[in-house]
Formats: sequence, structure tokens, C-alpha cells
Amino acid sequence: MMLFIVIIHAIVCVVLISIVLVQKGRGGGLVDSLQGVESMFGTRTPAFLTRTTTICSILFFITCLSLAVLSLKQSKSLMQNIKPQTTASEQKTVPAQPAEAQNTAPAAPAVPAATPGAPLKPQDVPKAK
Repeated sequence: MMLFIVIIHAIVCVVLISIVLVQKGRGGGLVDSLQGVESMFGTRTPAFLTRTTTICSILFFITCLSLAVLSLKQSKSLMQNIKPQTTASEQKTVPAQPAEAQNTAPAAPAVPAATPGAPLKPQDVPKAK
């Protein structure tokens, strides 16, 4: 589908450029060398070229929008296959301490973790020594 629209888009672009260059302009330009082409349909040539330019420009915008929509549907995220990293609060690592510091430090009393927003009970508060 995408290839078909790209081919149609390329053809419409070439036709649109050719028709615009053939039309009689204010400053002359390429039209001066193509005077015979401009009279190929006789007196109806300007109306034909104007109508063809309008149709080709509409087809150009339709193919542009179609290609944009198709490219969005086919695009994939660069981060799709990467797993999220764990944050510091999710990791339960104990900092490494030297062996002699572990032996000389007094053991801390076990204190149950308090629920955030819950009032403390007297048995949850450690006693001072």
C-alpha cells in the first residue's frame, strides 16, 4: 500500500511540475521555449491547464497526508523492547561495611515500620536508655 502511494505521489509531482512550467506566467521563464505546447488544445488550453493543476494539487495533498498517516501507523518506538530500570527505593541493597565495623557496632533495636498517616502506639515507640 505504501509503495503504491509513493509511486502515485511521484507521478503526481512530476505532472504538477510540468503543468505549472507550461502555463503562461507573468515573467515568461520556461514558457517562452514551450510556446507550441501551450496551444495544444486551442482556445481551451488555459482552462484545461488550470483544471489539471487543481486536480494534481489536490492529489498531491491527499498523497502527502496518506503517506504521513501510514508512516505514523508503521513507526515503532525505539524504547519498545527496553525494560524499565528499578529505582533506588525498589532496590533492597545493604551498603557494604568493613568487617571490623560490623563487629564493633552495637545492635540496633528492632523497630516495626509505621504505616504512613497512622498514629503511633506506645509499644511502637522505642524506649530511651
